[in-house]
Amino acid sequence: MTDALSRMLASRDWLMADGATGTNLFNMGLSSGEAPELWNTDQPDNIRALYRGAVEAGSDIFLTNSFGANAARLKLHDAQNRVGELNRVAAELAREIADKAGRDLVVAGSIGPTGEIMEPMGPLSYDSAVEIFHEQAEALKDGGVDVLWVETISAPDEFRAAAEAARLADMAWCGTMSFDTAGRTMMGVTSANLAELVEKLPHKPLAFGANCGVGASDLLRTVLGFAAAGTERPIIAKGNAGIPKYVDGHIHYDGTPELMGDYAVLARDCGARIIGGCCGTTPDHLRAMHEALETRPRGPRPSLEDIAERLGGFSSSSDGTGEDSDTPDRPRRRRRSSE
Repeated sequence: MTDALSRMLASRDWLMADGATGTNLFNMGLSSGEAPELWNTDQPDNIRALYRGAVEAGSDIFLTNSFGANAARLKLHDAQNRVGELNRVAAELAREIADKAGRDLVVAGSIGPTGEIMEPMGPLSYDSAVEIFHEQAEALKDGGVDVLWVETISAPDEFRAAAEAARLADMAWCGTMSFDTAGRTMMGVTSANLAELVEKLPHKPLAFGANCGVGASDLLRTVLGFAAAGTERPIIAKGNAGIPKYVDGHIHYDGTPELMGDYAVLARDCGARIIGGCCGTTPDHLRAMHEALETRPRGPRPSLEDIAERLGGFSSSSDGTGEDSDTPDRPRRRRRSSE
């Protein structure tokens, strides 16, 4: 048990992760279409403020600003040769904040999808995906992260490639997929599929789960699916702060801090041990989540009806497993591709 996350999981019933990256950077002035990762070198004080906001709100785990800092995605900004620099600096800034915090924290190196479709449906080979992820993993390791955090993946082979990259880098890791298409990922993976997949990996994650997706209700239905699969591995829940709406030229998430406090407690009671937010989640939301987790007693595992009553209905009648076709509905909304 040499990594910081394993030590914390061994001594705590739950850990709180951080919130959104993109949402909070947009609030600081990031422009639409601008790569957030370029701010690691161009606006380092803003990245420090991003990290500090999560830490001061009570997060035990916070992610580096490196979600899209792989060669495939950085190529869109003619920055594919800066993978090492941008990831290393993202991690170094996070390490700086963590080491000054005065309490135990986990710096998690964010690794998002390549943005390419895997073979045979698309051009990206498994070996190329491993190479892309490995380059990023090594740079995050050099910058001082405690654990790698693979997130918002939709394809099983891409998840496997990220796991192999973590193995090559000799790093502990966590992994989440985004379940946003009637309870499945874009590539058709269900909660039960992912629970099975992680146990077959040669280099297994410390924890796994779901992030982003449609809204908090849908994400908790997926968490219940992980629990129903019988996994004993810690489950991660990082749900969006409500549903995105286009307001005055920008995307606004309608989830209040109070709603996210309810979500955090429900996530814990559903079986999640690492609980955070994704798109739309600000430090105000995180503070409400932390207070709720600290002060509200653990309850029984909620039903789908309980979740719908507290957080709103589901975007589809099924989570993809065919076991909950009678759950409440709400109109389908399109998710964003990143935080």
